[in-house]
Amino acid sequence: MMGSPINSCKILFLLLLSGLASFAQEPGTITVDFAKETGQMKPIWAWFGYDEPNYTYMKDGKKLLSELAALSPVPVYVRTHSMLVSGDGTAALKWGSTNAYTEDAAGNPVYNWSITDSIFDTYIKRGMKPLAQIGFMPEALSSHPVPYRHHWKPGDNYNDIYTGWAYPPKDYKKWGELVYQWVKHCVERYGRKEVESWYWEVWNEPDISYWKGTQKEFFKLYDYSADAVKRALPTARIGGADVTGGAAKYLNSFIKHCLTDTNAATGKIGAPLDIITFHAKGSPQVKDGRVRMDVRRQLRNYEGHFKVIRSYPELKSLPVIVGESDPEGCAACGMETNPENAYRNGTMFSSYTAASFAREYELADQYGINLTGAVSWAFEFENQPWFYGFRDLATNGVDKPVLNVFRMFGKMTGKRVAAVSDRMYPLQQVLDSSIREQTDIGALASKDTESAAVMIWNYHDEDVQGAAEKMNVLLKNLPAKNVKVRHYRIDNEHSNSYETWKKMDSPQNPTVQQIKRLEQSGQLQELGAVQNLKVKNEGLNISIQIPRQAVSLLQISW
Repeated sequence: MMGSPINSCKILFLLLLSGLASFAQEPGTITVDFAKETGQMKPIWAWFGYDEPNYTYMKDGKKLLSELAALSPVPVYVRTHSMLVSGDGTAALKWGSTNAYTEDAAGNPVYNWSITDSIFDTYIKRGMKPLAQIGFMPEALSSHPVPYRHHWKPGDNYNDIYTGWAYPPKDYKKWGELVYQWVKHCVERYGRKEVESWYWEVWNEPDISYWKGTQKEFFKLYDYSADAVKRALPTARIGGADVTGGAAKYLNSFIKHCLTDTNAATGKIGAPLDIITFHAKGSPQVKDGRVRMDVRRQLRNYEGHFKVIRSYPELKSLPVIVGESDPEGCAACGMETNPENAYRNGTMFSSYTAASFAREYELADQYGINLTGAVSWAFEFENQPWFYGFRDLATNGVDKPVLNVFRMFGKMTGKRVAAVSDRMYPLQQVLDSSIREQTDIGALASKDTESAAVMIWNYHDEDVQGAAEKMNVLLKNLPAKNVKVRHYRIDNEHSNSYETWKKMDSPQNPTVQQIKRLEQSGQLQELGAVQNLKVKNEGLNISIQIPRQAVSLLQISW
Protein backbone atom coordinates (compact mmCIF):
# COMPACT_ATOMS: atom_id res chain seq x y z
CA MET A 1 0.00 0.00 0.00
CA MET A 2 1.51 3.36 -1.03
CA GLY A 3 1.80 6.13 1.50
CA SER A 4 0.10 9.48 1.16
CA PRO A 5 1.86 12.27 -0.76
CA ILE A 6 2.17 14.24 2.50
CA ASN A 7 3.90 11.34 4.28
CA SER A 8 6.19 10.81 1.29
CA CYS A 9 7.19 14.47 1.39
CA LYS A 10 7.89 14.21 5.12
CA ILE A 11 10.10 11.18 4.59
CA LEU A 12 11.96 12.90 1.76
CA PHE A 13 12.42 16.01 3.89
CA LEU A 14 13.75 13.99 6.84
CA LEU A 15 16.15 12.12 4.57
CA LEU A 16 17.39 15.43 3.17
CA LEU A 17 17.91 16.83 6.65
CA SER A 18 19.71 13.66 7.64
CA GLY A 19 21.99 13.98 4.61
CA LEU A 20 22.77 17.61 5.38
CA ALA A 21 23.51 16.76 9.01
CA SER A 22 25.77 13.94 7.91
CA PHE A 23 27.57 16.29 5.52
CA ALA A 24 27.98 18.90 8.27
CA GLN A 25 29.48 16.29 10.57
CA GLU A 26 31.90 14.90 8.01
CA PRO A 27 35.29 14.63 9.76
CA GLY A 28 38.12 16.84 8.65
CA THR A 29 41.52 15.53 7.67
CA ILE A 30 45.00 16.44 8.86
CA THR A 31 47.90 14.88 6.96
CA VAL A 32 51.39 15.02 8.44
CA ASP A 33 54.30 13.87 6.29
CA PHE A 34 57.39 13.28 8.43
CA ALA A 35 59.55 12.89 5.32
CA LYS A 36 58.93 16.49 4.25
CA GLU A 37 60.93 18.87 6.42
CA THR A 38 59.94 22.53 6.21
CA GLY A 39 62.44 24.18 8.56
CA GLN A 40 63.84 24.22 12.06
CA MET A 41 61.43 23.93 14.97
CA LYS A 42 62.99 27.04 16.49
CA PRO A 43 61.83 27.68 20.06
CA ILE A 44 60.55 31.16 19.20
CA TRP A 45 57.90 30.64 21.90
CA ALA A 46 60.48 30.28 24.73
CA TRP A 47 60.55 34.04 25.36
CA PHE A 48 58.56 35.87 28.05
CA GLY A 49 58.35 39.40 29.41
CA TYR A 50 56.65 41.74 31.86
CA ASP A 51 56.50 45.35 33.05
CA GLU A 52 57.19 44.82 36.75
CA PRO A 53 60.83 43.70 37.32
CA ASN A 54 60.50 43.43 41.10
CA TYR A 55 58.02 40.55 40.73
CA THR A 56 61.00 38.50 39.51
CA TYR A 57 62.36 37.59 42.91
CA MET A 58 59.02 37.49 44.78
CA LYS A 59 57.35 34.25 45.84
CA ASP A 60 55.04 33.60 42.88
CA GLY A 61 57.49 35.17 40.45
CA LYS A 62 60.22 32.67 41.39
CA LYS A 63 57.75 29.80 41.20
CA LEU A 64 56.59 30.74 37.72
CA LEU A 65 60.11 31.34 36.43
CA SER A 66 61.06 27.84 37.63
CA GLU A 67 58.13 26.42 35.67
CA LEU A 68 59.03 28.41 32.54
CA ALA A 69 62.62 27.21 32.75
CA ALA A 70 61.43 23.60 33.12
CA LEU A 71 59.05 23.60 30.13
CA SER A 72 61.76 24.21 27.54
CA PRO A 73 64.67 22.05 26.36
CA VAL A 74 66.61 25.25 25.58
CA PRO A 75 67.29 28.36 27.68
CA VAL A 76 64.24 30.57 28.09
CA TYR A 77 64.82 34.30 27.50
CA VAL A 78 63.21 36.92 29.74
CA ARG A 79 62.63 40.62 29.04
CA THR A 80 61.48 43.16 31.61
CA HIS A 81 61.08 46.93 31.82
CA SER A 82 62.44 49.50 34.27
CA MET A 83 65.83 47.93 35.01
CA LEU A 84 67.42 51.36 35.55
CA VAL A 85 64.47 53.21 37.12
CA SER A 86 65.00 55.02 40.44
CA GLY A 87 63.11 53.90 43.54
CA ASP A 88 63.13 51.58 46.52
CA GLY A 89 62.23 48.38 44.67
CA THR A 90 58.59 48.36 45.73
CA ALA A 91 56.52 46.41 43.20
CA ALA A 92 53.37 47.90 41.67
CA LEU A 93 51.34 47.59 38.47
CA LYS A 94 53.18 49.05 35.45
CA TRP A 95 56.03 50.07 37.75
CA GLY A 96 59.38 48.80 38.90
CA SER A 97 62.67 50.20 40.17
CA THR A 98 66.22 49.15 41.02
CA ASN A 99 67.86 52.43 42.08
CA ALA A 100 70.91 51.43 40.05
CA TYR A 101 71.96 55.06 39.57
CA THR A 102 71.93 58.04 41.90
CA GLU A 103 74.26 61.01 42.35
CA ASP A 104 76.00 62.44 45.37
CA ALA A 105 75.77 66.07 46.43
CA ALA A 106 78.51 67.00 43.97
CA GLY A 107 76.73 65.32 41.06
CA ASN A 108 79.04 62.31 40.89
CA PRO A 109 77.54 58.95 39.87
CA VAL A 110 76.69 56.39 42.54
CA TYR A 111 76.06 52.88 41.21
CA ASN A 112 74.13 50.24 43.15
CA TRP A 113 73.62 46.88 41.42
CA SER A 114 71.99 44.99 44.31
CA ILE A 115 68.47 44.88 42.84
CA THR A 116 69.51 44.41 39.21
CA ASP A 117 71.70 41.53 40.45
CA SER A 118 68.83 39.94 42.34
CA ILE A 119 66.77 40.01 39.12
CA PHE A 120 69.46 38.56 36.86
CA ASP A 121 70.55 36.09 39.58
CA THR A 122 67.01 34.68 39.62
CA TYR A 123 67.22 34.03 35.87
CA ILE A 124 70.75 32.64 35.80
CA LYS A 125 70.13 30.21 38.67
CA ARG A 126 67.35 28.68 36.55
CA GLY A 127 69.40 28.50 33.37
CA MET A 128 67.46 31.39 31.84
CA LYS A 129 68.88 34.29 29.81
CA PRO A 130 68.09 38.02 29.94
CA LEU A 131 66.92 39.95 26.93
CA ALA A 132 68.37 42.84 28.88
CA GLN A 133 66.54 46.10 28.40
CA ILE A 134 68.59 49.26 28.83
CA GLY A 135 66.04 51.60 30.36
CA PHE A 136 64.43 53.59 31.69
CA MET A 137 65.87 56.97 32.76
CA PRO A 138 67.10 57.31 36.36
CA GLU A 139 65.64 60.28 38.21
CA ALA A 140 69.03 61.93 38.66
CA LEU A 141 69.68 61.80 34.91
CA SER A 142 66.22 62.70 33.63
CA SER A 143 65.88 66.00 31.78
CA HIS A 144 62.34 66.25 33.20
CA PRO A 145 62.36 64.33 36.50
CA VAL A 146 59.20 65.70 38.13
CA PRO A 147 56.81 63.94 38.53
CA TYR A 148 58.74 60.67 38.59
CA ARG A 149 56.92 57.90 40.49
CA HIS A 150 53.42 57.15 39.20
CA HIS A 151 50.61 55.26 40.98
CA TRP A 152 48.58 53.98 38.05
CA LYS A 153 45.85 51.39 38.58
CA PRO A 154 43.44 49.62 36.17
CA GLY A 155 40.80 52.06 34.98
CA ASP A 156 43.06 55.11 35.22
CA ASN A 157 44.18 57.02 32.16
CA TYR A 158 46.98 54.92 30.65
CA ASN A 159 48.97 58.07 29.86
CA ASP A 160 49.46 58.58 33.61
CA ILE A 161 52.32 56.06 33.51
CA TYR A 162 54.56 58.29 31.39
CA THR A 163 56.46 60.31 33.98
CA GLY A 164 60.07 61.44 34.49
CA TRP A 165 61.55 58.04 33.63
CA ALA A 166 60.42 58.45 29.99
CA TYR A 167 62.54 61.53 29.19
CA PRO A 168 65.96 61.86 27.53
CA PRO A 169 69.03 62.20 29.75
CA LYS A 170 70.31 65.63 30.65
CA ASP A 171 73.82 64.26 30.06
CA TYR A 172 74.33 61.60 27.38
CA LYS A 173 77.92 60.93 28.46
CA LYS A 174 76.78 60.12 32.00
CA TRP A 175 74.10 57.87 30.52
CA GLY A 176 76.69 56.09 28.39
CA GLU A 177 78.94 55.62 31.41
CA LEU A 178 76.01 54.12 33.37
CA VAL A 179 75.42 51.57 30.61
CA TYR A 180 79.16 50.79 30.39
CA GLN A 181 79.42 50.23 34.14
CA TRP A 182 76.34 47.99 34.18
CA VAL A 183 77.55 45.72 31.39
CA LYS A 184 81.07 45.66 32.82
CA HIS A 185 79.62 44.65 36.20
CA CYS A 186 77.57 41.86 34.58
CA VAL A 187 80.68 40.47 32.89
CA GLU A 188 82.53 40.50 36.22
CA ARG A 189 79.64 38.85 38.07
CA TYR A 190 78.45 36.26 35.56
CA GLY A 191 81.45 35.78 33.29
CA ARG A 192 82.19 36.79 29.74
CA LYS A 193 80.85 33.60 28.17
CA GLU A 194 77.53 33.88 29.98
CA VAL A 195 76.93 37.52 29.07
CA GLU A 196 77.89 36.81 25.45
CA SER A 197 74.83 34.51 25.34
CA TRP A 198 72.47 37.36 26.31
CA TYR A 199 70.84 39.97 24.11
CA TRP A 200 70.78 43.69 24.93
CA GLU A 201 68.25 46.24 23.70
CA VAL A 202 67.74 49.96 24.16
CA TRP A 203 64.49 51.28 25.64
CA ASN A 204 60.95 50.27 24.65
CA GLU A 205 58.49 51.62 22.07
CA PRO A 206 60.29 54.91 21.41
CA ASP A 207 57.71 55.79 18.75
CA ILE A 208 55.07 56.48 21.44
CA SER A 209 55.14 58.14 24.88
CA TYR A 210 57.55 55.63 26.36
CA TRP A 211 60.08 58.06 24.89
CA LYS A 212 59.41 61.73 25.58
CA GLY A 213 62.09 62.87 23.21
CA THR A 214 62.39 63.20 19.44
CA GLN A 215 63.36 60.44 17.04
CA LYS A 216 66.76 62.07 16.61
CA GLU A 217 67.25 62.10 20.37
CA PHE A 218 66.38 58.41 20.58
CA PHE A 219 68.91 57.57 17.90
CA LYS A 220 71.45 59.53 19.94
CA LEU A 221 70.49 57.52 23.04
CA TYR A 222 70.94 54.33 21.05
CA ASP A 223 74.36 55.39 19.80
CA TYR A 224 75.63 56.11 23.30
CA SER A 225 74.09 52.92 24.69
CA ALA A 226 75.38 50.59 21.98
CA ASP A 227 78.84 52.14 22.13
CA ALA A 228 78.92 51.62 25.91
CA VAL A 229 77.84 47.98 25.64
CA LYS A 230 80.51 47.23 23.04
CA ARG A 231 83.22 49.00 25.05
CA ALA A 232 82.39 46.82 28.03
CA LEU A 233 82.02 43.63 25.97
CA PRO A 234 82.88 43.85 22.25
CA THR A 235 81.17 40.50 21.56
CA ALA A 236 77.88 41.50 23.21
CA ARG A 237 74.76 41.46 21.01
CA ILE A 238 72.66 44.62 20.94
CA GLY A 239 69.84 46.03 18.82
CA GLY A 240 66.41 47.64 18.64
CA ALA A 241 64.22 49.51 18.23
CA ASP A 242 61.32 47.62 19.89
CA VAL A 243 58.79 49.85 18.12
CA THR A 244 55.04 49.32 18.38
CA GLY A 245 53.15 47.14 15.94
CA GLY A 246 52.24 49.85 13.46
CA ALA A 247 55.60 51.63 13.43
CA ALA A 248 57.27 50.03 10.41
CA LYS A 249 58.34 53.49 9.13
CA TYR A 250 60.05 54.23 12.44
CA LEU A 251 61.85 50.87 12.32
CA ASN A 252 62.97 51.65 8.78
CA SER A 253 64.41 55.00 9.90
CA PHE A 254 66.17 53.29 12.81
CA ILE A 255 67.79 50.70 10.55
CA LYS A 256 68.91 53.42 8.13
CA HIS A 257 70.42 55.31 11.03
CA CYS A 258 72.38 52.26 12.18
CA LEU A 259 73.68 51.61 8.69
CA THR A 260 74.39 55.08 7.28
CA ASP A 261 74.13 57.95 9.79
CA THR A 262 76.93 59.59 11.75
CA ASN A 263 77.12 58.04 15.19
CA ALA A 264 76.51 60.63 17.93
CA ALA A 265 78.82 58.86 20.37
CA THR A 266 81.76 57.95 18.14
CA GLY A 267 81.55 60.36 15.21
CA LYS A 268 81.90 57.43 12.83
CA ILE A 269 79.35 56.16 10.30
CA GLY A 270 76.87 53.64 11.63
CA ALA A 271 75.93 52.06 14.93
CA PRO A 272 76.10 48.43 16.11
CA LEU A 273 73.06 46.38 15.11
CA ASP A 274 73.15 42.69 16.05
CA ILE A 275 69.41 42.07 16.44
CA ILE A 276 66.24 43.71 15.15
CA THR A 277 63.25 44.04 17.44
CA PHE A 278 59.65 45.21 17.09
CA HIS A 279 56.24 44.51 18.65
CA ALA A 280 53.07 42.88 17.29
CA LYS A 281 49.63 43.09 18.91
CA GLY A 282 46.09 42.01 18.15
CA SER A 283 42.99 44.02 19.05
CA PRO A 284 40.02 42.29 20.74
CA GLN A 285 36.66 44.05 21.03
CA VAL A 286 33.32 43.33 22.62
CA LYS A 287 30.82 42.61 19.84
CA ASP A 288 27.18 41.70 20.55
CA GLY A 289 28.01 41.08 24.18
CA ARG A 290 30.99 38.79 23.67
CA VAL A 291 34.69 39.11 22.96
CA ARG A 292 35.87 39.04 19.37
CA MET A 293 39.59 38.64 18.82
CA ASP A 294 41.57 39.93 15.83
CA VAL A 295 44.52 37.67 15.09
CA ARG A 296 44.74 39.36 11.68
CA ARG A 297 46.02 42.60 13.21
CA GLN A 298 48.83 40.90 15.11
CA LEU A 299 49.96 39.00 12.03
CA ARG A 300 49.79 42.13 9.88
CA ASN A 301 52.17 43.77 12.37
CA TYR A 302 54.57 40.91 11.71
CA GLU A 303 54.18 41.24 7.97
CA GLY A 304 54.67 45.02 7.92
CA HIS A 305 57.94 44.84 9.85
CA PHE A 306 59.13 41.77 7.95
CA LYS A 307 58.76 43.73 4.70
CA VAL A 308 61.00 46.48 6.05
CA ILE A 309 63.66 44.04 7.23
CA ARG A 310 63.59 42.10 3.96
CA SER A 311 64.32 45.33 2.06
CA TYR A 312 67.85 45.28 3.52
CA PRO A 313 69.65 42.25 2.03
CA GLU A 314 72.67 42.89 4.26
CA LEU A 315 70.47 42.11 7.30
CA LYS A 316 69.22 38.78 5.98
CA SER A 317 70.87 36.62 8.63
CA LEU A 318 70.32 38.97 11.58
CA PRO A 319 68.21 37.52 14.43
CA VAL A 320 64.75 39.10 14.63
CA ILE A 321 63.09 39.17 18.05
CA VAL A 322 59.51 40.30 18.48
CA GLY A 323 59.87 42.01 21.85
CA GLU A 324 56.14 41.79 22.60
CA SER A 325 53.84 39.46 20.68
CA ASP A 326 50.33 39.36 22.14
CA PRO A 327 46.58 39.39 21.47
CA GLU A 328 46.45 43.05 22.61
CA GLY A 329 48.32 45.76 24.44
CA CYS A 330 47.91 46.20 28.21
CA ALA A 331 48.81 43.18 30.36
CA ALA A 332 47.80 44.95 33.59
CA CYS A 333 44.32 45.94 32.33
CA GLY A 334 41.93 43.34 33.77
CA MET A 335 38.55 42.35 32.41
CA GLU A 336 36.66 44.36 35.04
CA THR A 337 37.91 47.65 33.62
CA ASN A 338 38.51 46.30 30.09
CA PRO A 339 35.79 43.73 29.25
CA GLU A 340 37.43 42.99 25.88
CA ASN A 341 40.13 41.20 27.89
CA ALA A 342 37.77 38.57 29.29
CA TYR A 343 39.34 35.96 27.00
CA ARG A 344 42.44 35.70 29.16
CA ASN A 345 41.44 33.17 31.84
CA GLY A 346 40.09 30.36 29.71
CA THR A 347 40.81 28.29 26.63
CA MET A 348 40.43 31.11 24.12
CA PHE A 349 43.85 32.47 25.09
CA SER A 350 45.26 28.96 24.61
CA SER A 351 43.83 28.31 21.15
CA TYR A 352 44.68 31.86 19.97
CA THR A 353 48.29 31.30 21.04
CA ALA A 354 48.57 28.00 19.17
CA ALA A 355 46.95 29.34 15.98
CA SER A 356 48.99 32.58 15.94
CA PHE A 357 52.41 31.02 16.58
CA ALA A 358 51.87 28.60 13.70
CA ARG A 359 51.30 31.56 11.36
CA GLU A 360 54.36 33.36 12.73
CA TYR A 361 56.54 30.45 11.61
CA GLU A 362 54.80 30.55 8.23
CA LEU A 363 55.30 34.30 7.79
CA ALA A 364 58.99 34.06 8.70
CA ASP A 365 59.41 31.34 6.07
CA GLN A 366 57.58 33.39 3.47
CA TYR A 367 59.72 36.50 4.00
CA GLY A 368 63.02 34.72 4.65
CA ILE A 369 63.32 36.21 8.15
CA ASN A 370 65.58 34.75 10.84
CA LEU A 371 62.83 34.85 13.47
CA THR A 372 64.58 33.91 16.70
CA GLY A 373 62.10 34.87 19.42
CA ALA A 374 58.54 36.06 19.97
CA VAL A 375 58.13 37.39 23.50
CA SER A 376 54.78 36.67 25.14
CA TRP A 377 54.34 39.74 27.32
CA ALA A 378 52.68 37.78 30.09
CA PHE A 379 53.99 36.76 33.50
CA GLU A 380 52.19 37.05 36.86
CA PHE A 381 50.87 39.78 39.15
CA GLU A 382 51.78 39.38 42.79
CA ASN A 383 49.06 39.60 45.45
CA GLN A 384 46.19 40.39 43.07
CA PRO A 385 42.63 38.96 42.93
CA TRP A 386 42.25 35.41 41.63
CA PHE A 387 41.55 35.21 37.90
CA TYR A 388 41.17 38.97 37.61
CA GLY A 389 41.69 38.78 33.87
CA PHE A 390 45.22 40.10 33.64
CA ARG A 391 47.26 38.90 30.67
CA ASP A 392 49.28 36.51 32.80
CA LEU A 393 50.42 32.90 32.77
CA ALA A 394 49.50 32.21 36.39
CA THR A 395 47.31 33.71 39.10
CA ASN A 396 48.47 33.55 42.72
CA GLY A 397 50.84 30.74 41.87
CA VAL A 398 48.26 28.69 39.92
CA ASP A 399 48.95 28.12 36.23
CA LYS A 400 46.31 29.24 33.74
CA PRO A 401 45.36 27.23 30.62
CA VAL A 402 47.55 29.31 28.30
CA LEU A 403 50.73 28.20 30.09
CA ASN A 404 50.00 24.64 29.01
CA VAL A 405 50.28 25.63 25.33
CA PHE A 406 53.90 26.53 26.05
CA ARG A 407 54.35 23.19 27.80
CA MET A 408 53.09 21.61 24.58
CA PHE A 409 55.53 23.67 22.50
CA GLY A 410 58.30 22.44 24.80
CA LYS A 411 57.64 18.91 23.53
CA MET A 412 58.12 19.99 19.91
CA THR A 413 61.78 19.79 18.92
CA GLY A 414 63.97 19.10 15.89
CA LYS A 415 62.57 19.95 12.46
CA ARG A 416 59.20 21.25 11.41
CA VAL A 417 57.50 18.92 8.94
CA ALA A 418 54.63 19.34 6.48
CA ALA A 419 51.20 19.38 8.14
CA VAL A 420 48.11 20.04 6.00
CA SER A 421 44.57 20.39 7.35
CA ASP A 422 41.49 20.75 5.18
CA ARG A 423 39.98 22.84 7.98
CA MET A 424 42.87 25.30 8.39
CA TYR A 425 42.60 28.82 6.99
CA PRO A 426 45.26 29.74 4.42
CA LEU A 427 47.66 32.36 5.75
CA GLN A 428 46.57 35.00 3.25
CA GLN A 429 42.93 34.60 4.22
CA VAL A 430 43.82 35.21 7.87
CA LEU A 431 45.81 38.32 6.88
CA ASP A 432 42.88 39.55 4.80
CA SER A 433 39.90 38.86 7.07
CA SER A 434 41.05 37.07 10.25
CA ILE A 435 39.15 33.95 11.39
CA ARG A 436 35.49 34.89 11.29
CA GLU A 437 33.65 32.15 9.35
CA GLN A 438 34.04 28.47 10.23
CA THR A 439 36.50 27.54 12.94
CA ASP A 440 40.19 27.16 12.15
CA ILE A 441 41.27 23.58 12.87
CA GLY A 442 44.95 23.59 12.07
CA ALA A 443 48.14 21.72 12.81
CA LEU A 444 51.84 22.30 13.41
CA ALA A 445 54.15 19.28 13.43
CA SER A 446 57.75 18.48 14.32
CA LYS A 447 60.14 15.53 14.15
CA ASP A 448 63.26 14.70 16.17
CA THR A 449 65.51 11.64 16.30
CA GLU A 450 63.33 9.54 18.60
CA SER A 451 60.06 11.44 18.78
CA ALA A 452 57.59 13.57 16.88
CA ALA A 453 54.70 15.84 17.80
CA VAL A 454 51.56 17.27 16.22
CA MET A 455 49.82 20.29 17.75
CA ILE A 456 46.17 20.67 16.73
CA TRP A 457 43.87 23.55 17.63
CA ASN A 458 40.24 24.50 17.04
CA TYR A 459 40.19 28.30 17.05
CA HIS A 460 37.74 31.07 16.19
CA ASP A 461 37.89 34.83 16.83
CA GLU A 462 34.48 34.73 18.54
CA ASP A 463 34.75 33.76 22.21
CA VAL A 464 32.13 31.03 22.02
CA GLN A 465 32.34 27.42 23.12
CA GLY A 466 31.30 24.73 20.66
CA ALA A 467 30.80 21.00 20.31
CA ALA A 468 33.74 18.74 19.53
CA GLU A 469 34.54 18.17 15.86
CA LYS A 470 36.03 14.97 14.51
CA MET A 471 39.39 15.08 12.76
CA ASN A 472 41.23 12.17 11.15
CA VAL A 473 44.97 12.62 11.62
CA LEU A 474 47.09 10.69 9.10
CA LEU A 475 50.74 10.34 10.08
CA LYS A 476 52.84 9.41 7.04
CA ASN A 477 56.44 8.23 6.82
CA LEU A 478 57.03 7.66 10.50
CA PRO A 479 60.54 6.18 10.90
CA ALA A 480 59.36 3.26 13.08
CA LYS A 481 56.85 0.41 12.94
CA ASN A 482 55.90 0.50 16.61
CA VAL A 483 55.20 3.77 18.36
CA LYS A 484 53.78 5.13 21.60
CA VAL A 485 51.26 7.94 21.34
CA ARG A 486 50.36 10.33 24.15
CA HIS A 487 47.49 12.77 23.71
CA TYR A 488 47.71 16.00 25.73
CA ARG A 489 44.69 18.29 25.82
CA ILE A 490 43.64 21.78 26.91
CA ASP A 491 39.86 22.20 27.05
CA ASN A 492 37.18 22.81 29.68
CA GLU A 493 37.89 19.46 31.34
CA HIS A 494 41.67 19.21 31.01
CA SER A 495 44.65 21.43 31.92
CA ASN A 496 42.25 24.15 33.02
CA SER A 497 42.46 25.65 36.51
CA TYR A 498 39.93 28.36 35.60
CA GLU A 499 37.08 25.91 35.07
CA THR A 500 38.03 24.14 38.30
CA TRP A 501 37.97 27.48 40.14
CA LYS A 502 34.54 28.34 38.75
CA LYS A 503 33.20 24.96 39.90
CA MET A 504 34.40 25.93 43.39
CA ASP A 505 32.09 29.00 43.16
CA SER A 506 35.04 31.28 42.30
CA PRO A 507 36.55 31.73 45.79
CA GLN A 508 38.77 34.77 46.35
CA ASN A 509 40.12 33.14 49.51
CA PRO A 510 40.49 29.48 48.56
CA THR A 511 41.49 26.97 51.21
CA VAL A 512 44.83 25.18 51.21
CA GLN A 513 43.09 22.09 49.87
CA GLN A 514 41.39 24.10 47.10
CA ILE A 515 44.69 25.71 46.10
CA LYS A 516 46.30 22.27 45.85
CA ARG A 517 43.49 21.13 43.58
CA LEU A 518 43.80 24.29 41.47
CA GLU A 519 47.55 23.75 41.11
CA GLN A 520 46.93 20.21 39.90
CA SER A 521 44.31 21.44 37.41
CA GLY A 522 46.81 23.97 36.10
CA GLN A 523 49.22 21.30 34.90
CA LEU A 524 49.24 19.81 31.40
CA GLN A 525 47.03 16.72 31.39
CA GLU A 526 46.71 13.72 29.12
CA LEU A 527 43.51 12.67 27.41
CA GLY A 528 43.23 8.93 27.99
CA ALA A 529 46.00 6.38 28.37
CA VAL A 530 49.21 5.99 26.38
CA GLN A 531 48.60 3.99 23.19
CA ASN A 532 51.01 1.42 21.75
CA LEU A 533 50.32 1.35 18.01
CA LYS A 534 51.62 -0.45 14.95
CA VAL A 535 52.37 1.69 11.90
CA LYS A 536 51.00 0.34 8.62
CA ASN A 537 52.53 0.95 5.21
CA GLU A 538 50.17 3.82 4.42
CA GLY A 539 50.87 5.39 7.79
CA LEU A 540 49.11 5.75 11.10
CA ASN A 541 45.55 7.08 11.27
CA ILE A 542 44.36 8.58 14.56
CA SER A 543 40.87 10.01 15.03
CA ILE A 544 40.31 12.74 17.59
CA GLN A 545 37.41 14.89 18.73
CA ILE A 546 38.45 18.48 19.41
CA PRO A 547 36.07 21.07 20.90
CA ARG A 548 36.02 24.70 19.84
CA GLN A 549 38.85 26.70 21.51
CA ALA A 550 40.66 23.49 22.54
CA VAL A 551 44.26 22.49 21.81
CA SER A 552 45.66 18.96 21.49
CA LEU A 553 49.19 17.65 21.25
CA LEU A 554 49.91 14.17 19.90
CA GLN A 555 53.35 13.12 21.07
CA ILE A 556 54.75 10.11 19.21
CA SER A 557 57.85 8.26 20.40
CA TRP A 558 59.72 5.18 19.22
